[in-house]
Amino acid sequence: MEGLNLSDKAWQDYELVQRALNGDEKAFTRLLARYKDAIYFMLLKMVNNRSDAEDLTLEAFGKAFKNLHQYSPTYAFSTWLFKIASNNCIDFLRKKKGTYLAIENNGDSGDNSEVVRLKSKDPDPEEKLISQQKAIFLHHVVRKLKPRYRTLVELRYFREFSYEEIAKELDIPLGTVKAQLFRAREMLFRLIENTEMGSDD
Repeated sequence: MEGLNLSDKAWQDYELVQRALNGDEKAFTRLLARYKDAIYFMLLKMVNNRSDAEDLTLEAFGKAFKNLHQYSPTYAFSTWLFKIASNNCIDFLRKKKGTYLAIENNGDSGDNSEVVRLKSKDPDPEEKLISQQKAIFLHHVVRKLKPRYRTLVELRYFREFSYEEIAKELDIPLGTVKAQLFRAREMLFRLIENTEMGSDD
């Protein structure tokens, strides 16, 4: 990888990516702890709603970790991650505008059409192989959650169910799904912070 003009931090990220691809769960958590605040605040500016921003932050990391094998250090991991997060957010805003009533968001996001959109809809033959990597995503943090929260997180962020699909799957009211996912996110963020603070190698 010589000749690439990356900063020290970008090289550290690249090393963490390699470790994560080799199944090192702690490397996933380190990457998340390193960028979750910056991603969250960027998304909060775009959606102007705290709950949506938290949801989209975890979604962005879920997508990034699912596609980690596609990352190459032509540019910094942070650049790649921010692009995934902003593309995912733009899709979310378009969907919300098009098919849902904007309940909490005033839709005052700019239409950043210059951002290249991720191909996310069609599962390709690699999807089955990727799912194994996806299952590793924050596994050692997620398994610390109570079973009901763990199930919600797995459906929402690993299997990418919508709130409505989760409500149907678990046969619980939509409001309960949203409330419990909100609590699960709060717990996840707290666990991630504690993992990072007590970071072992």
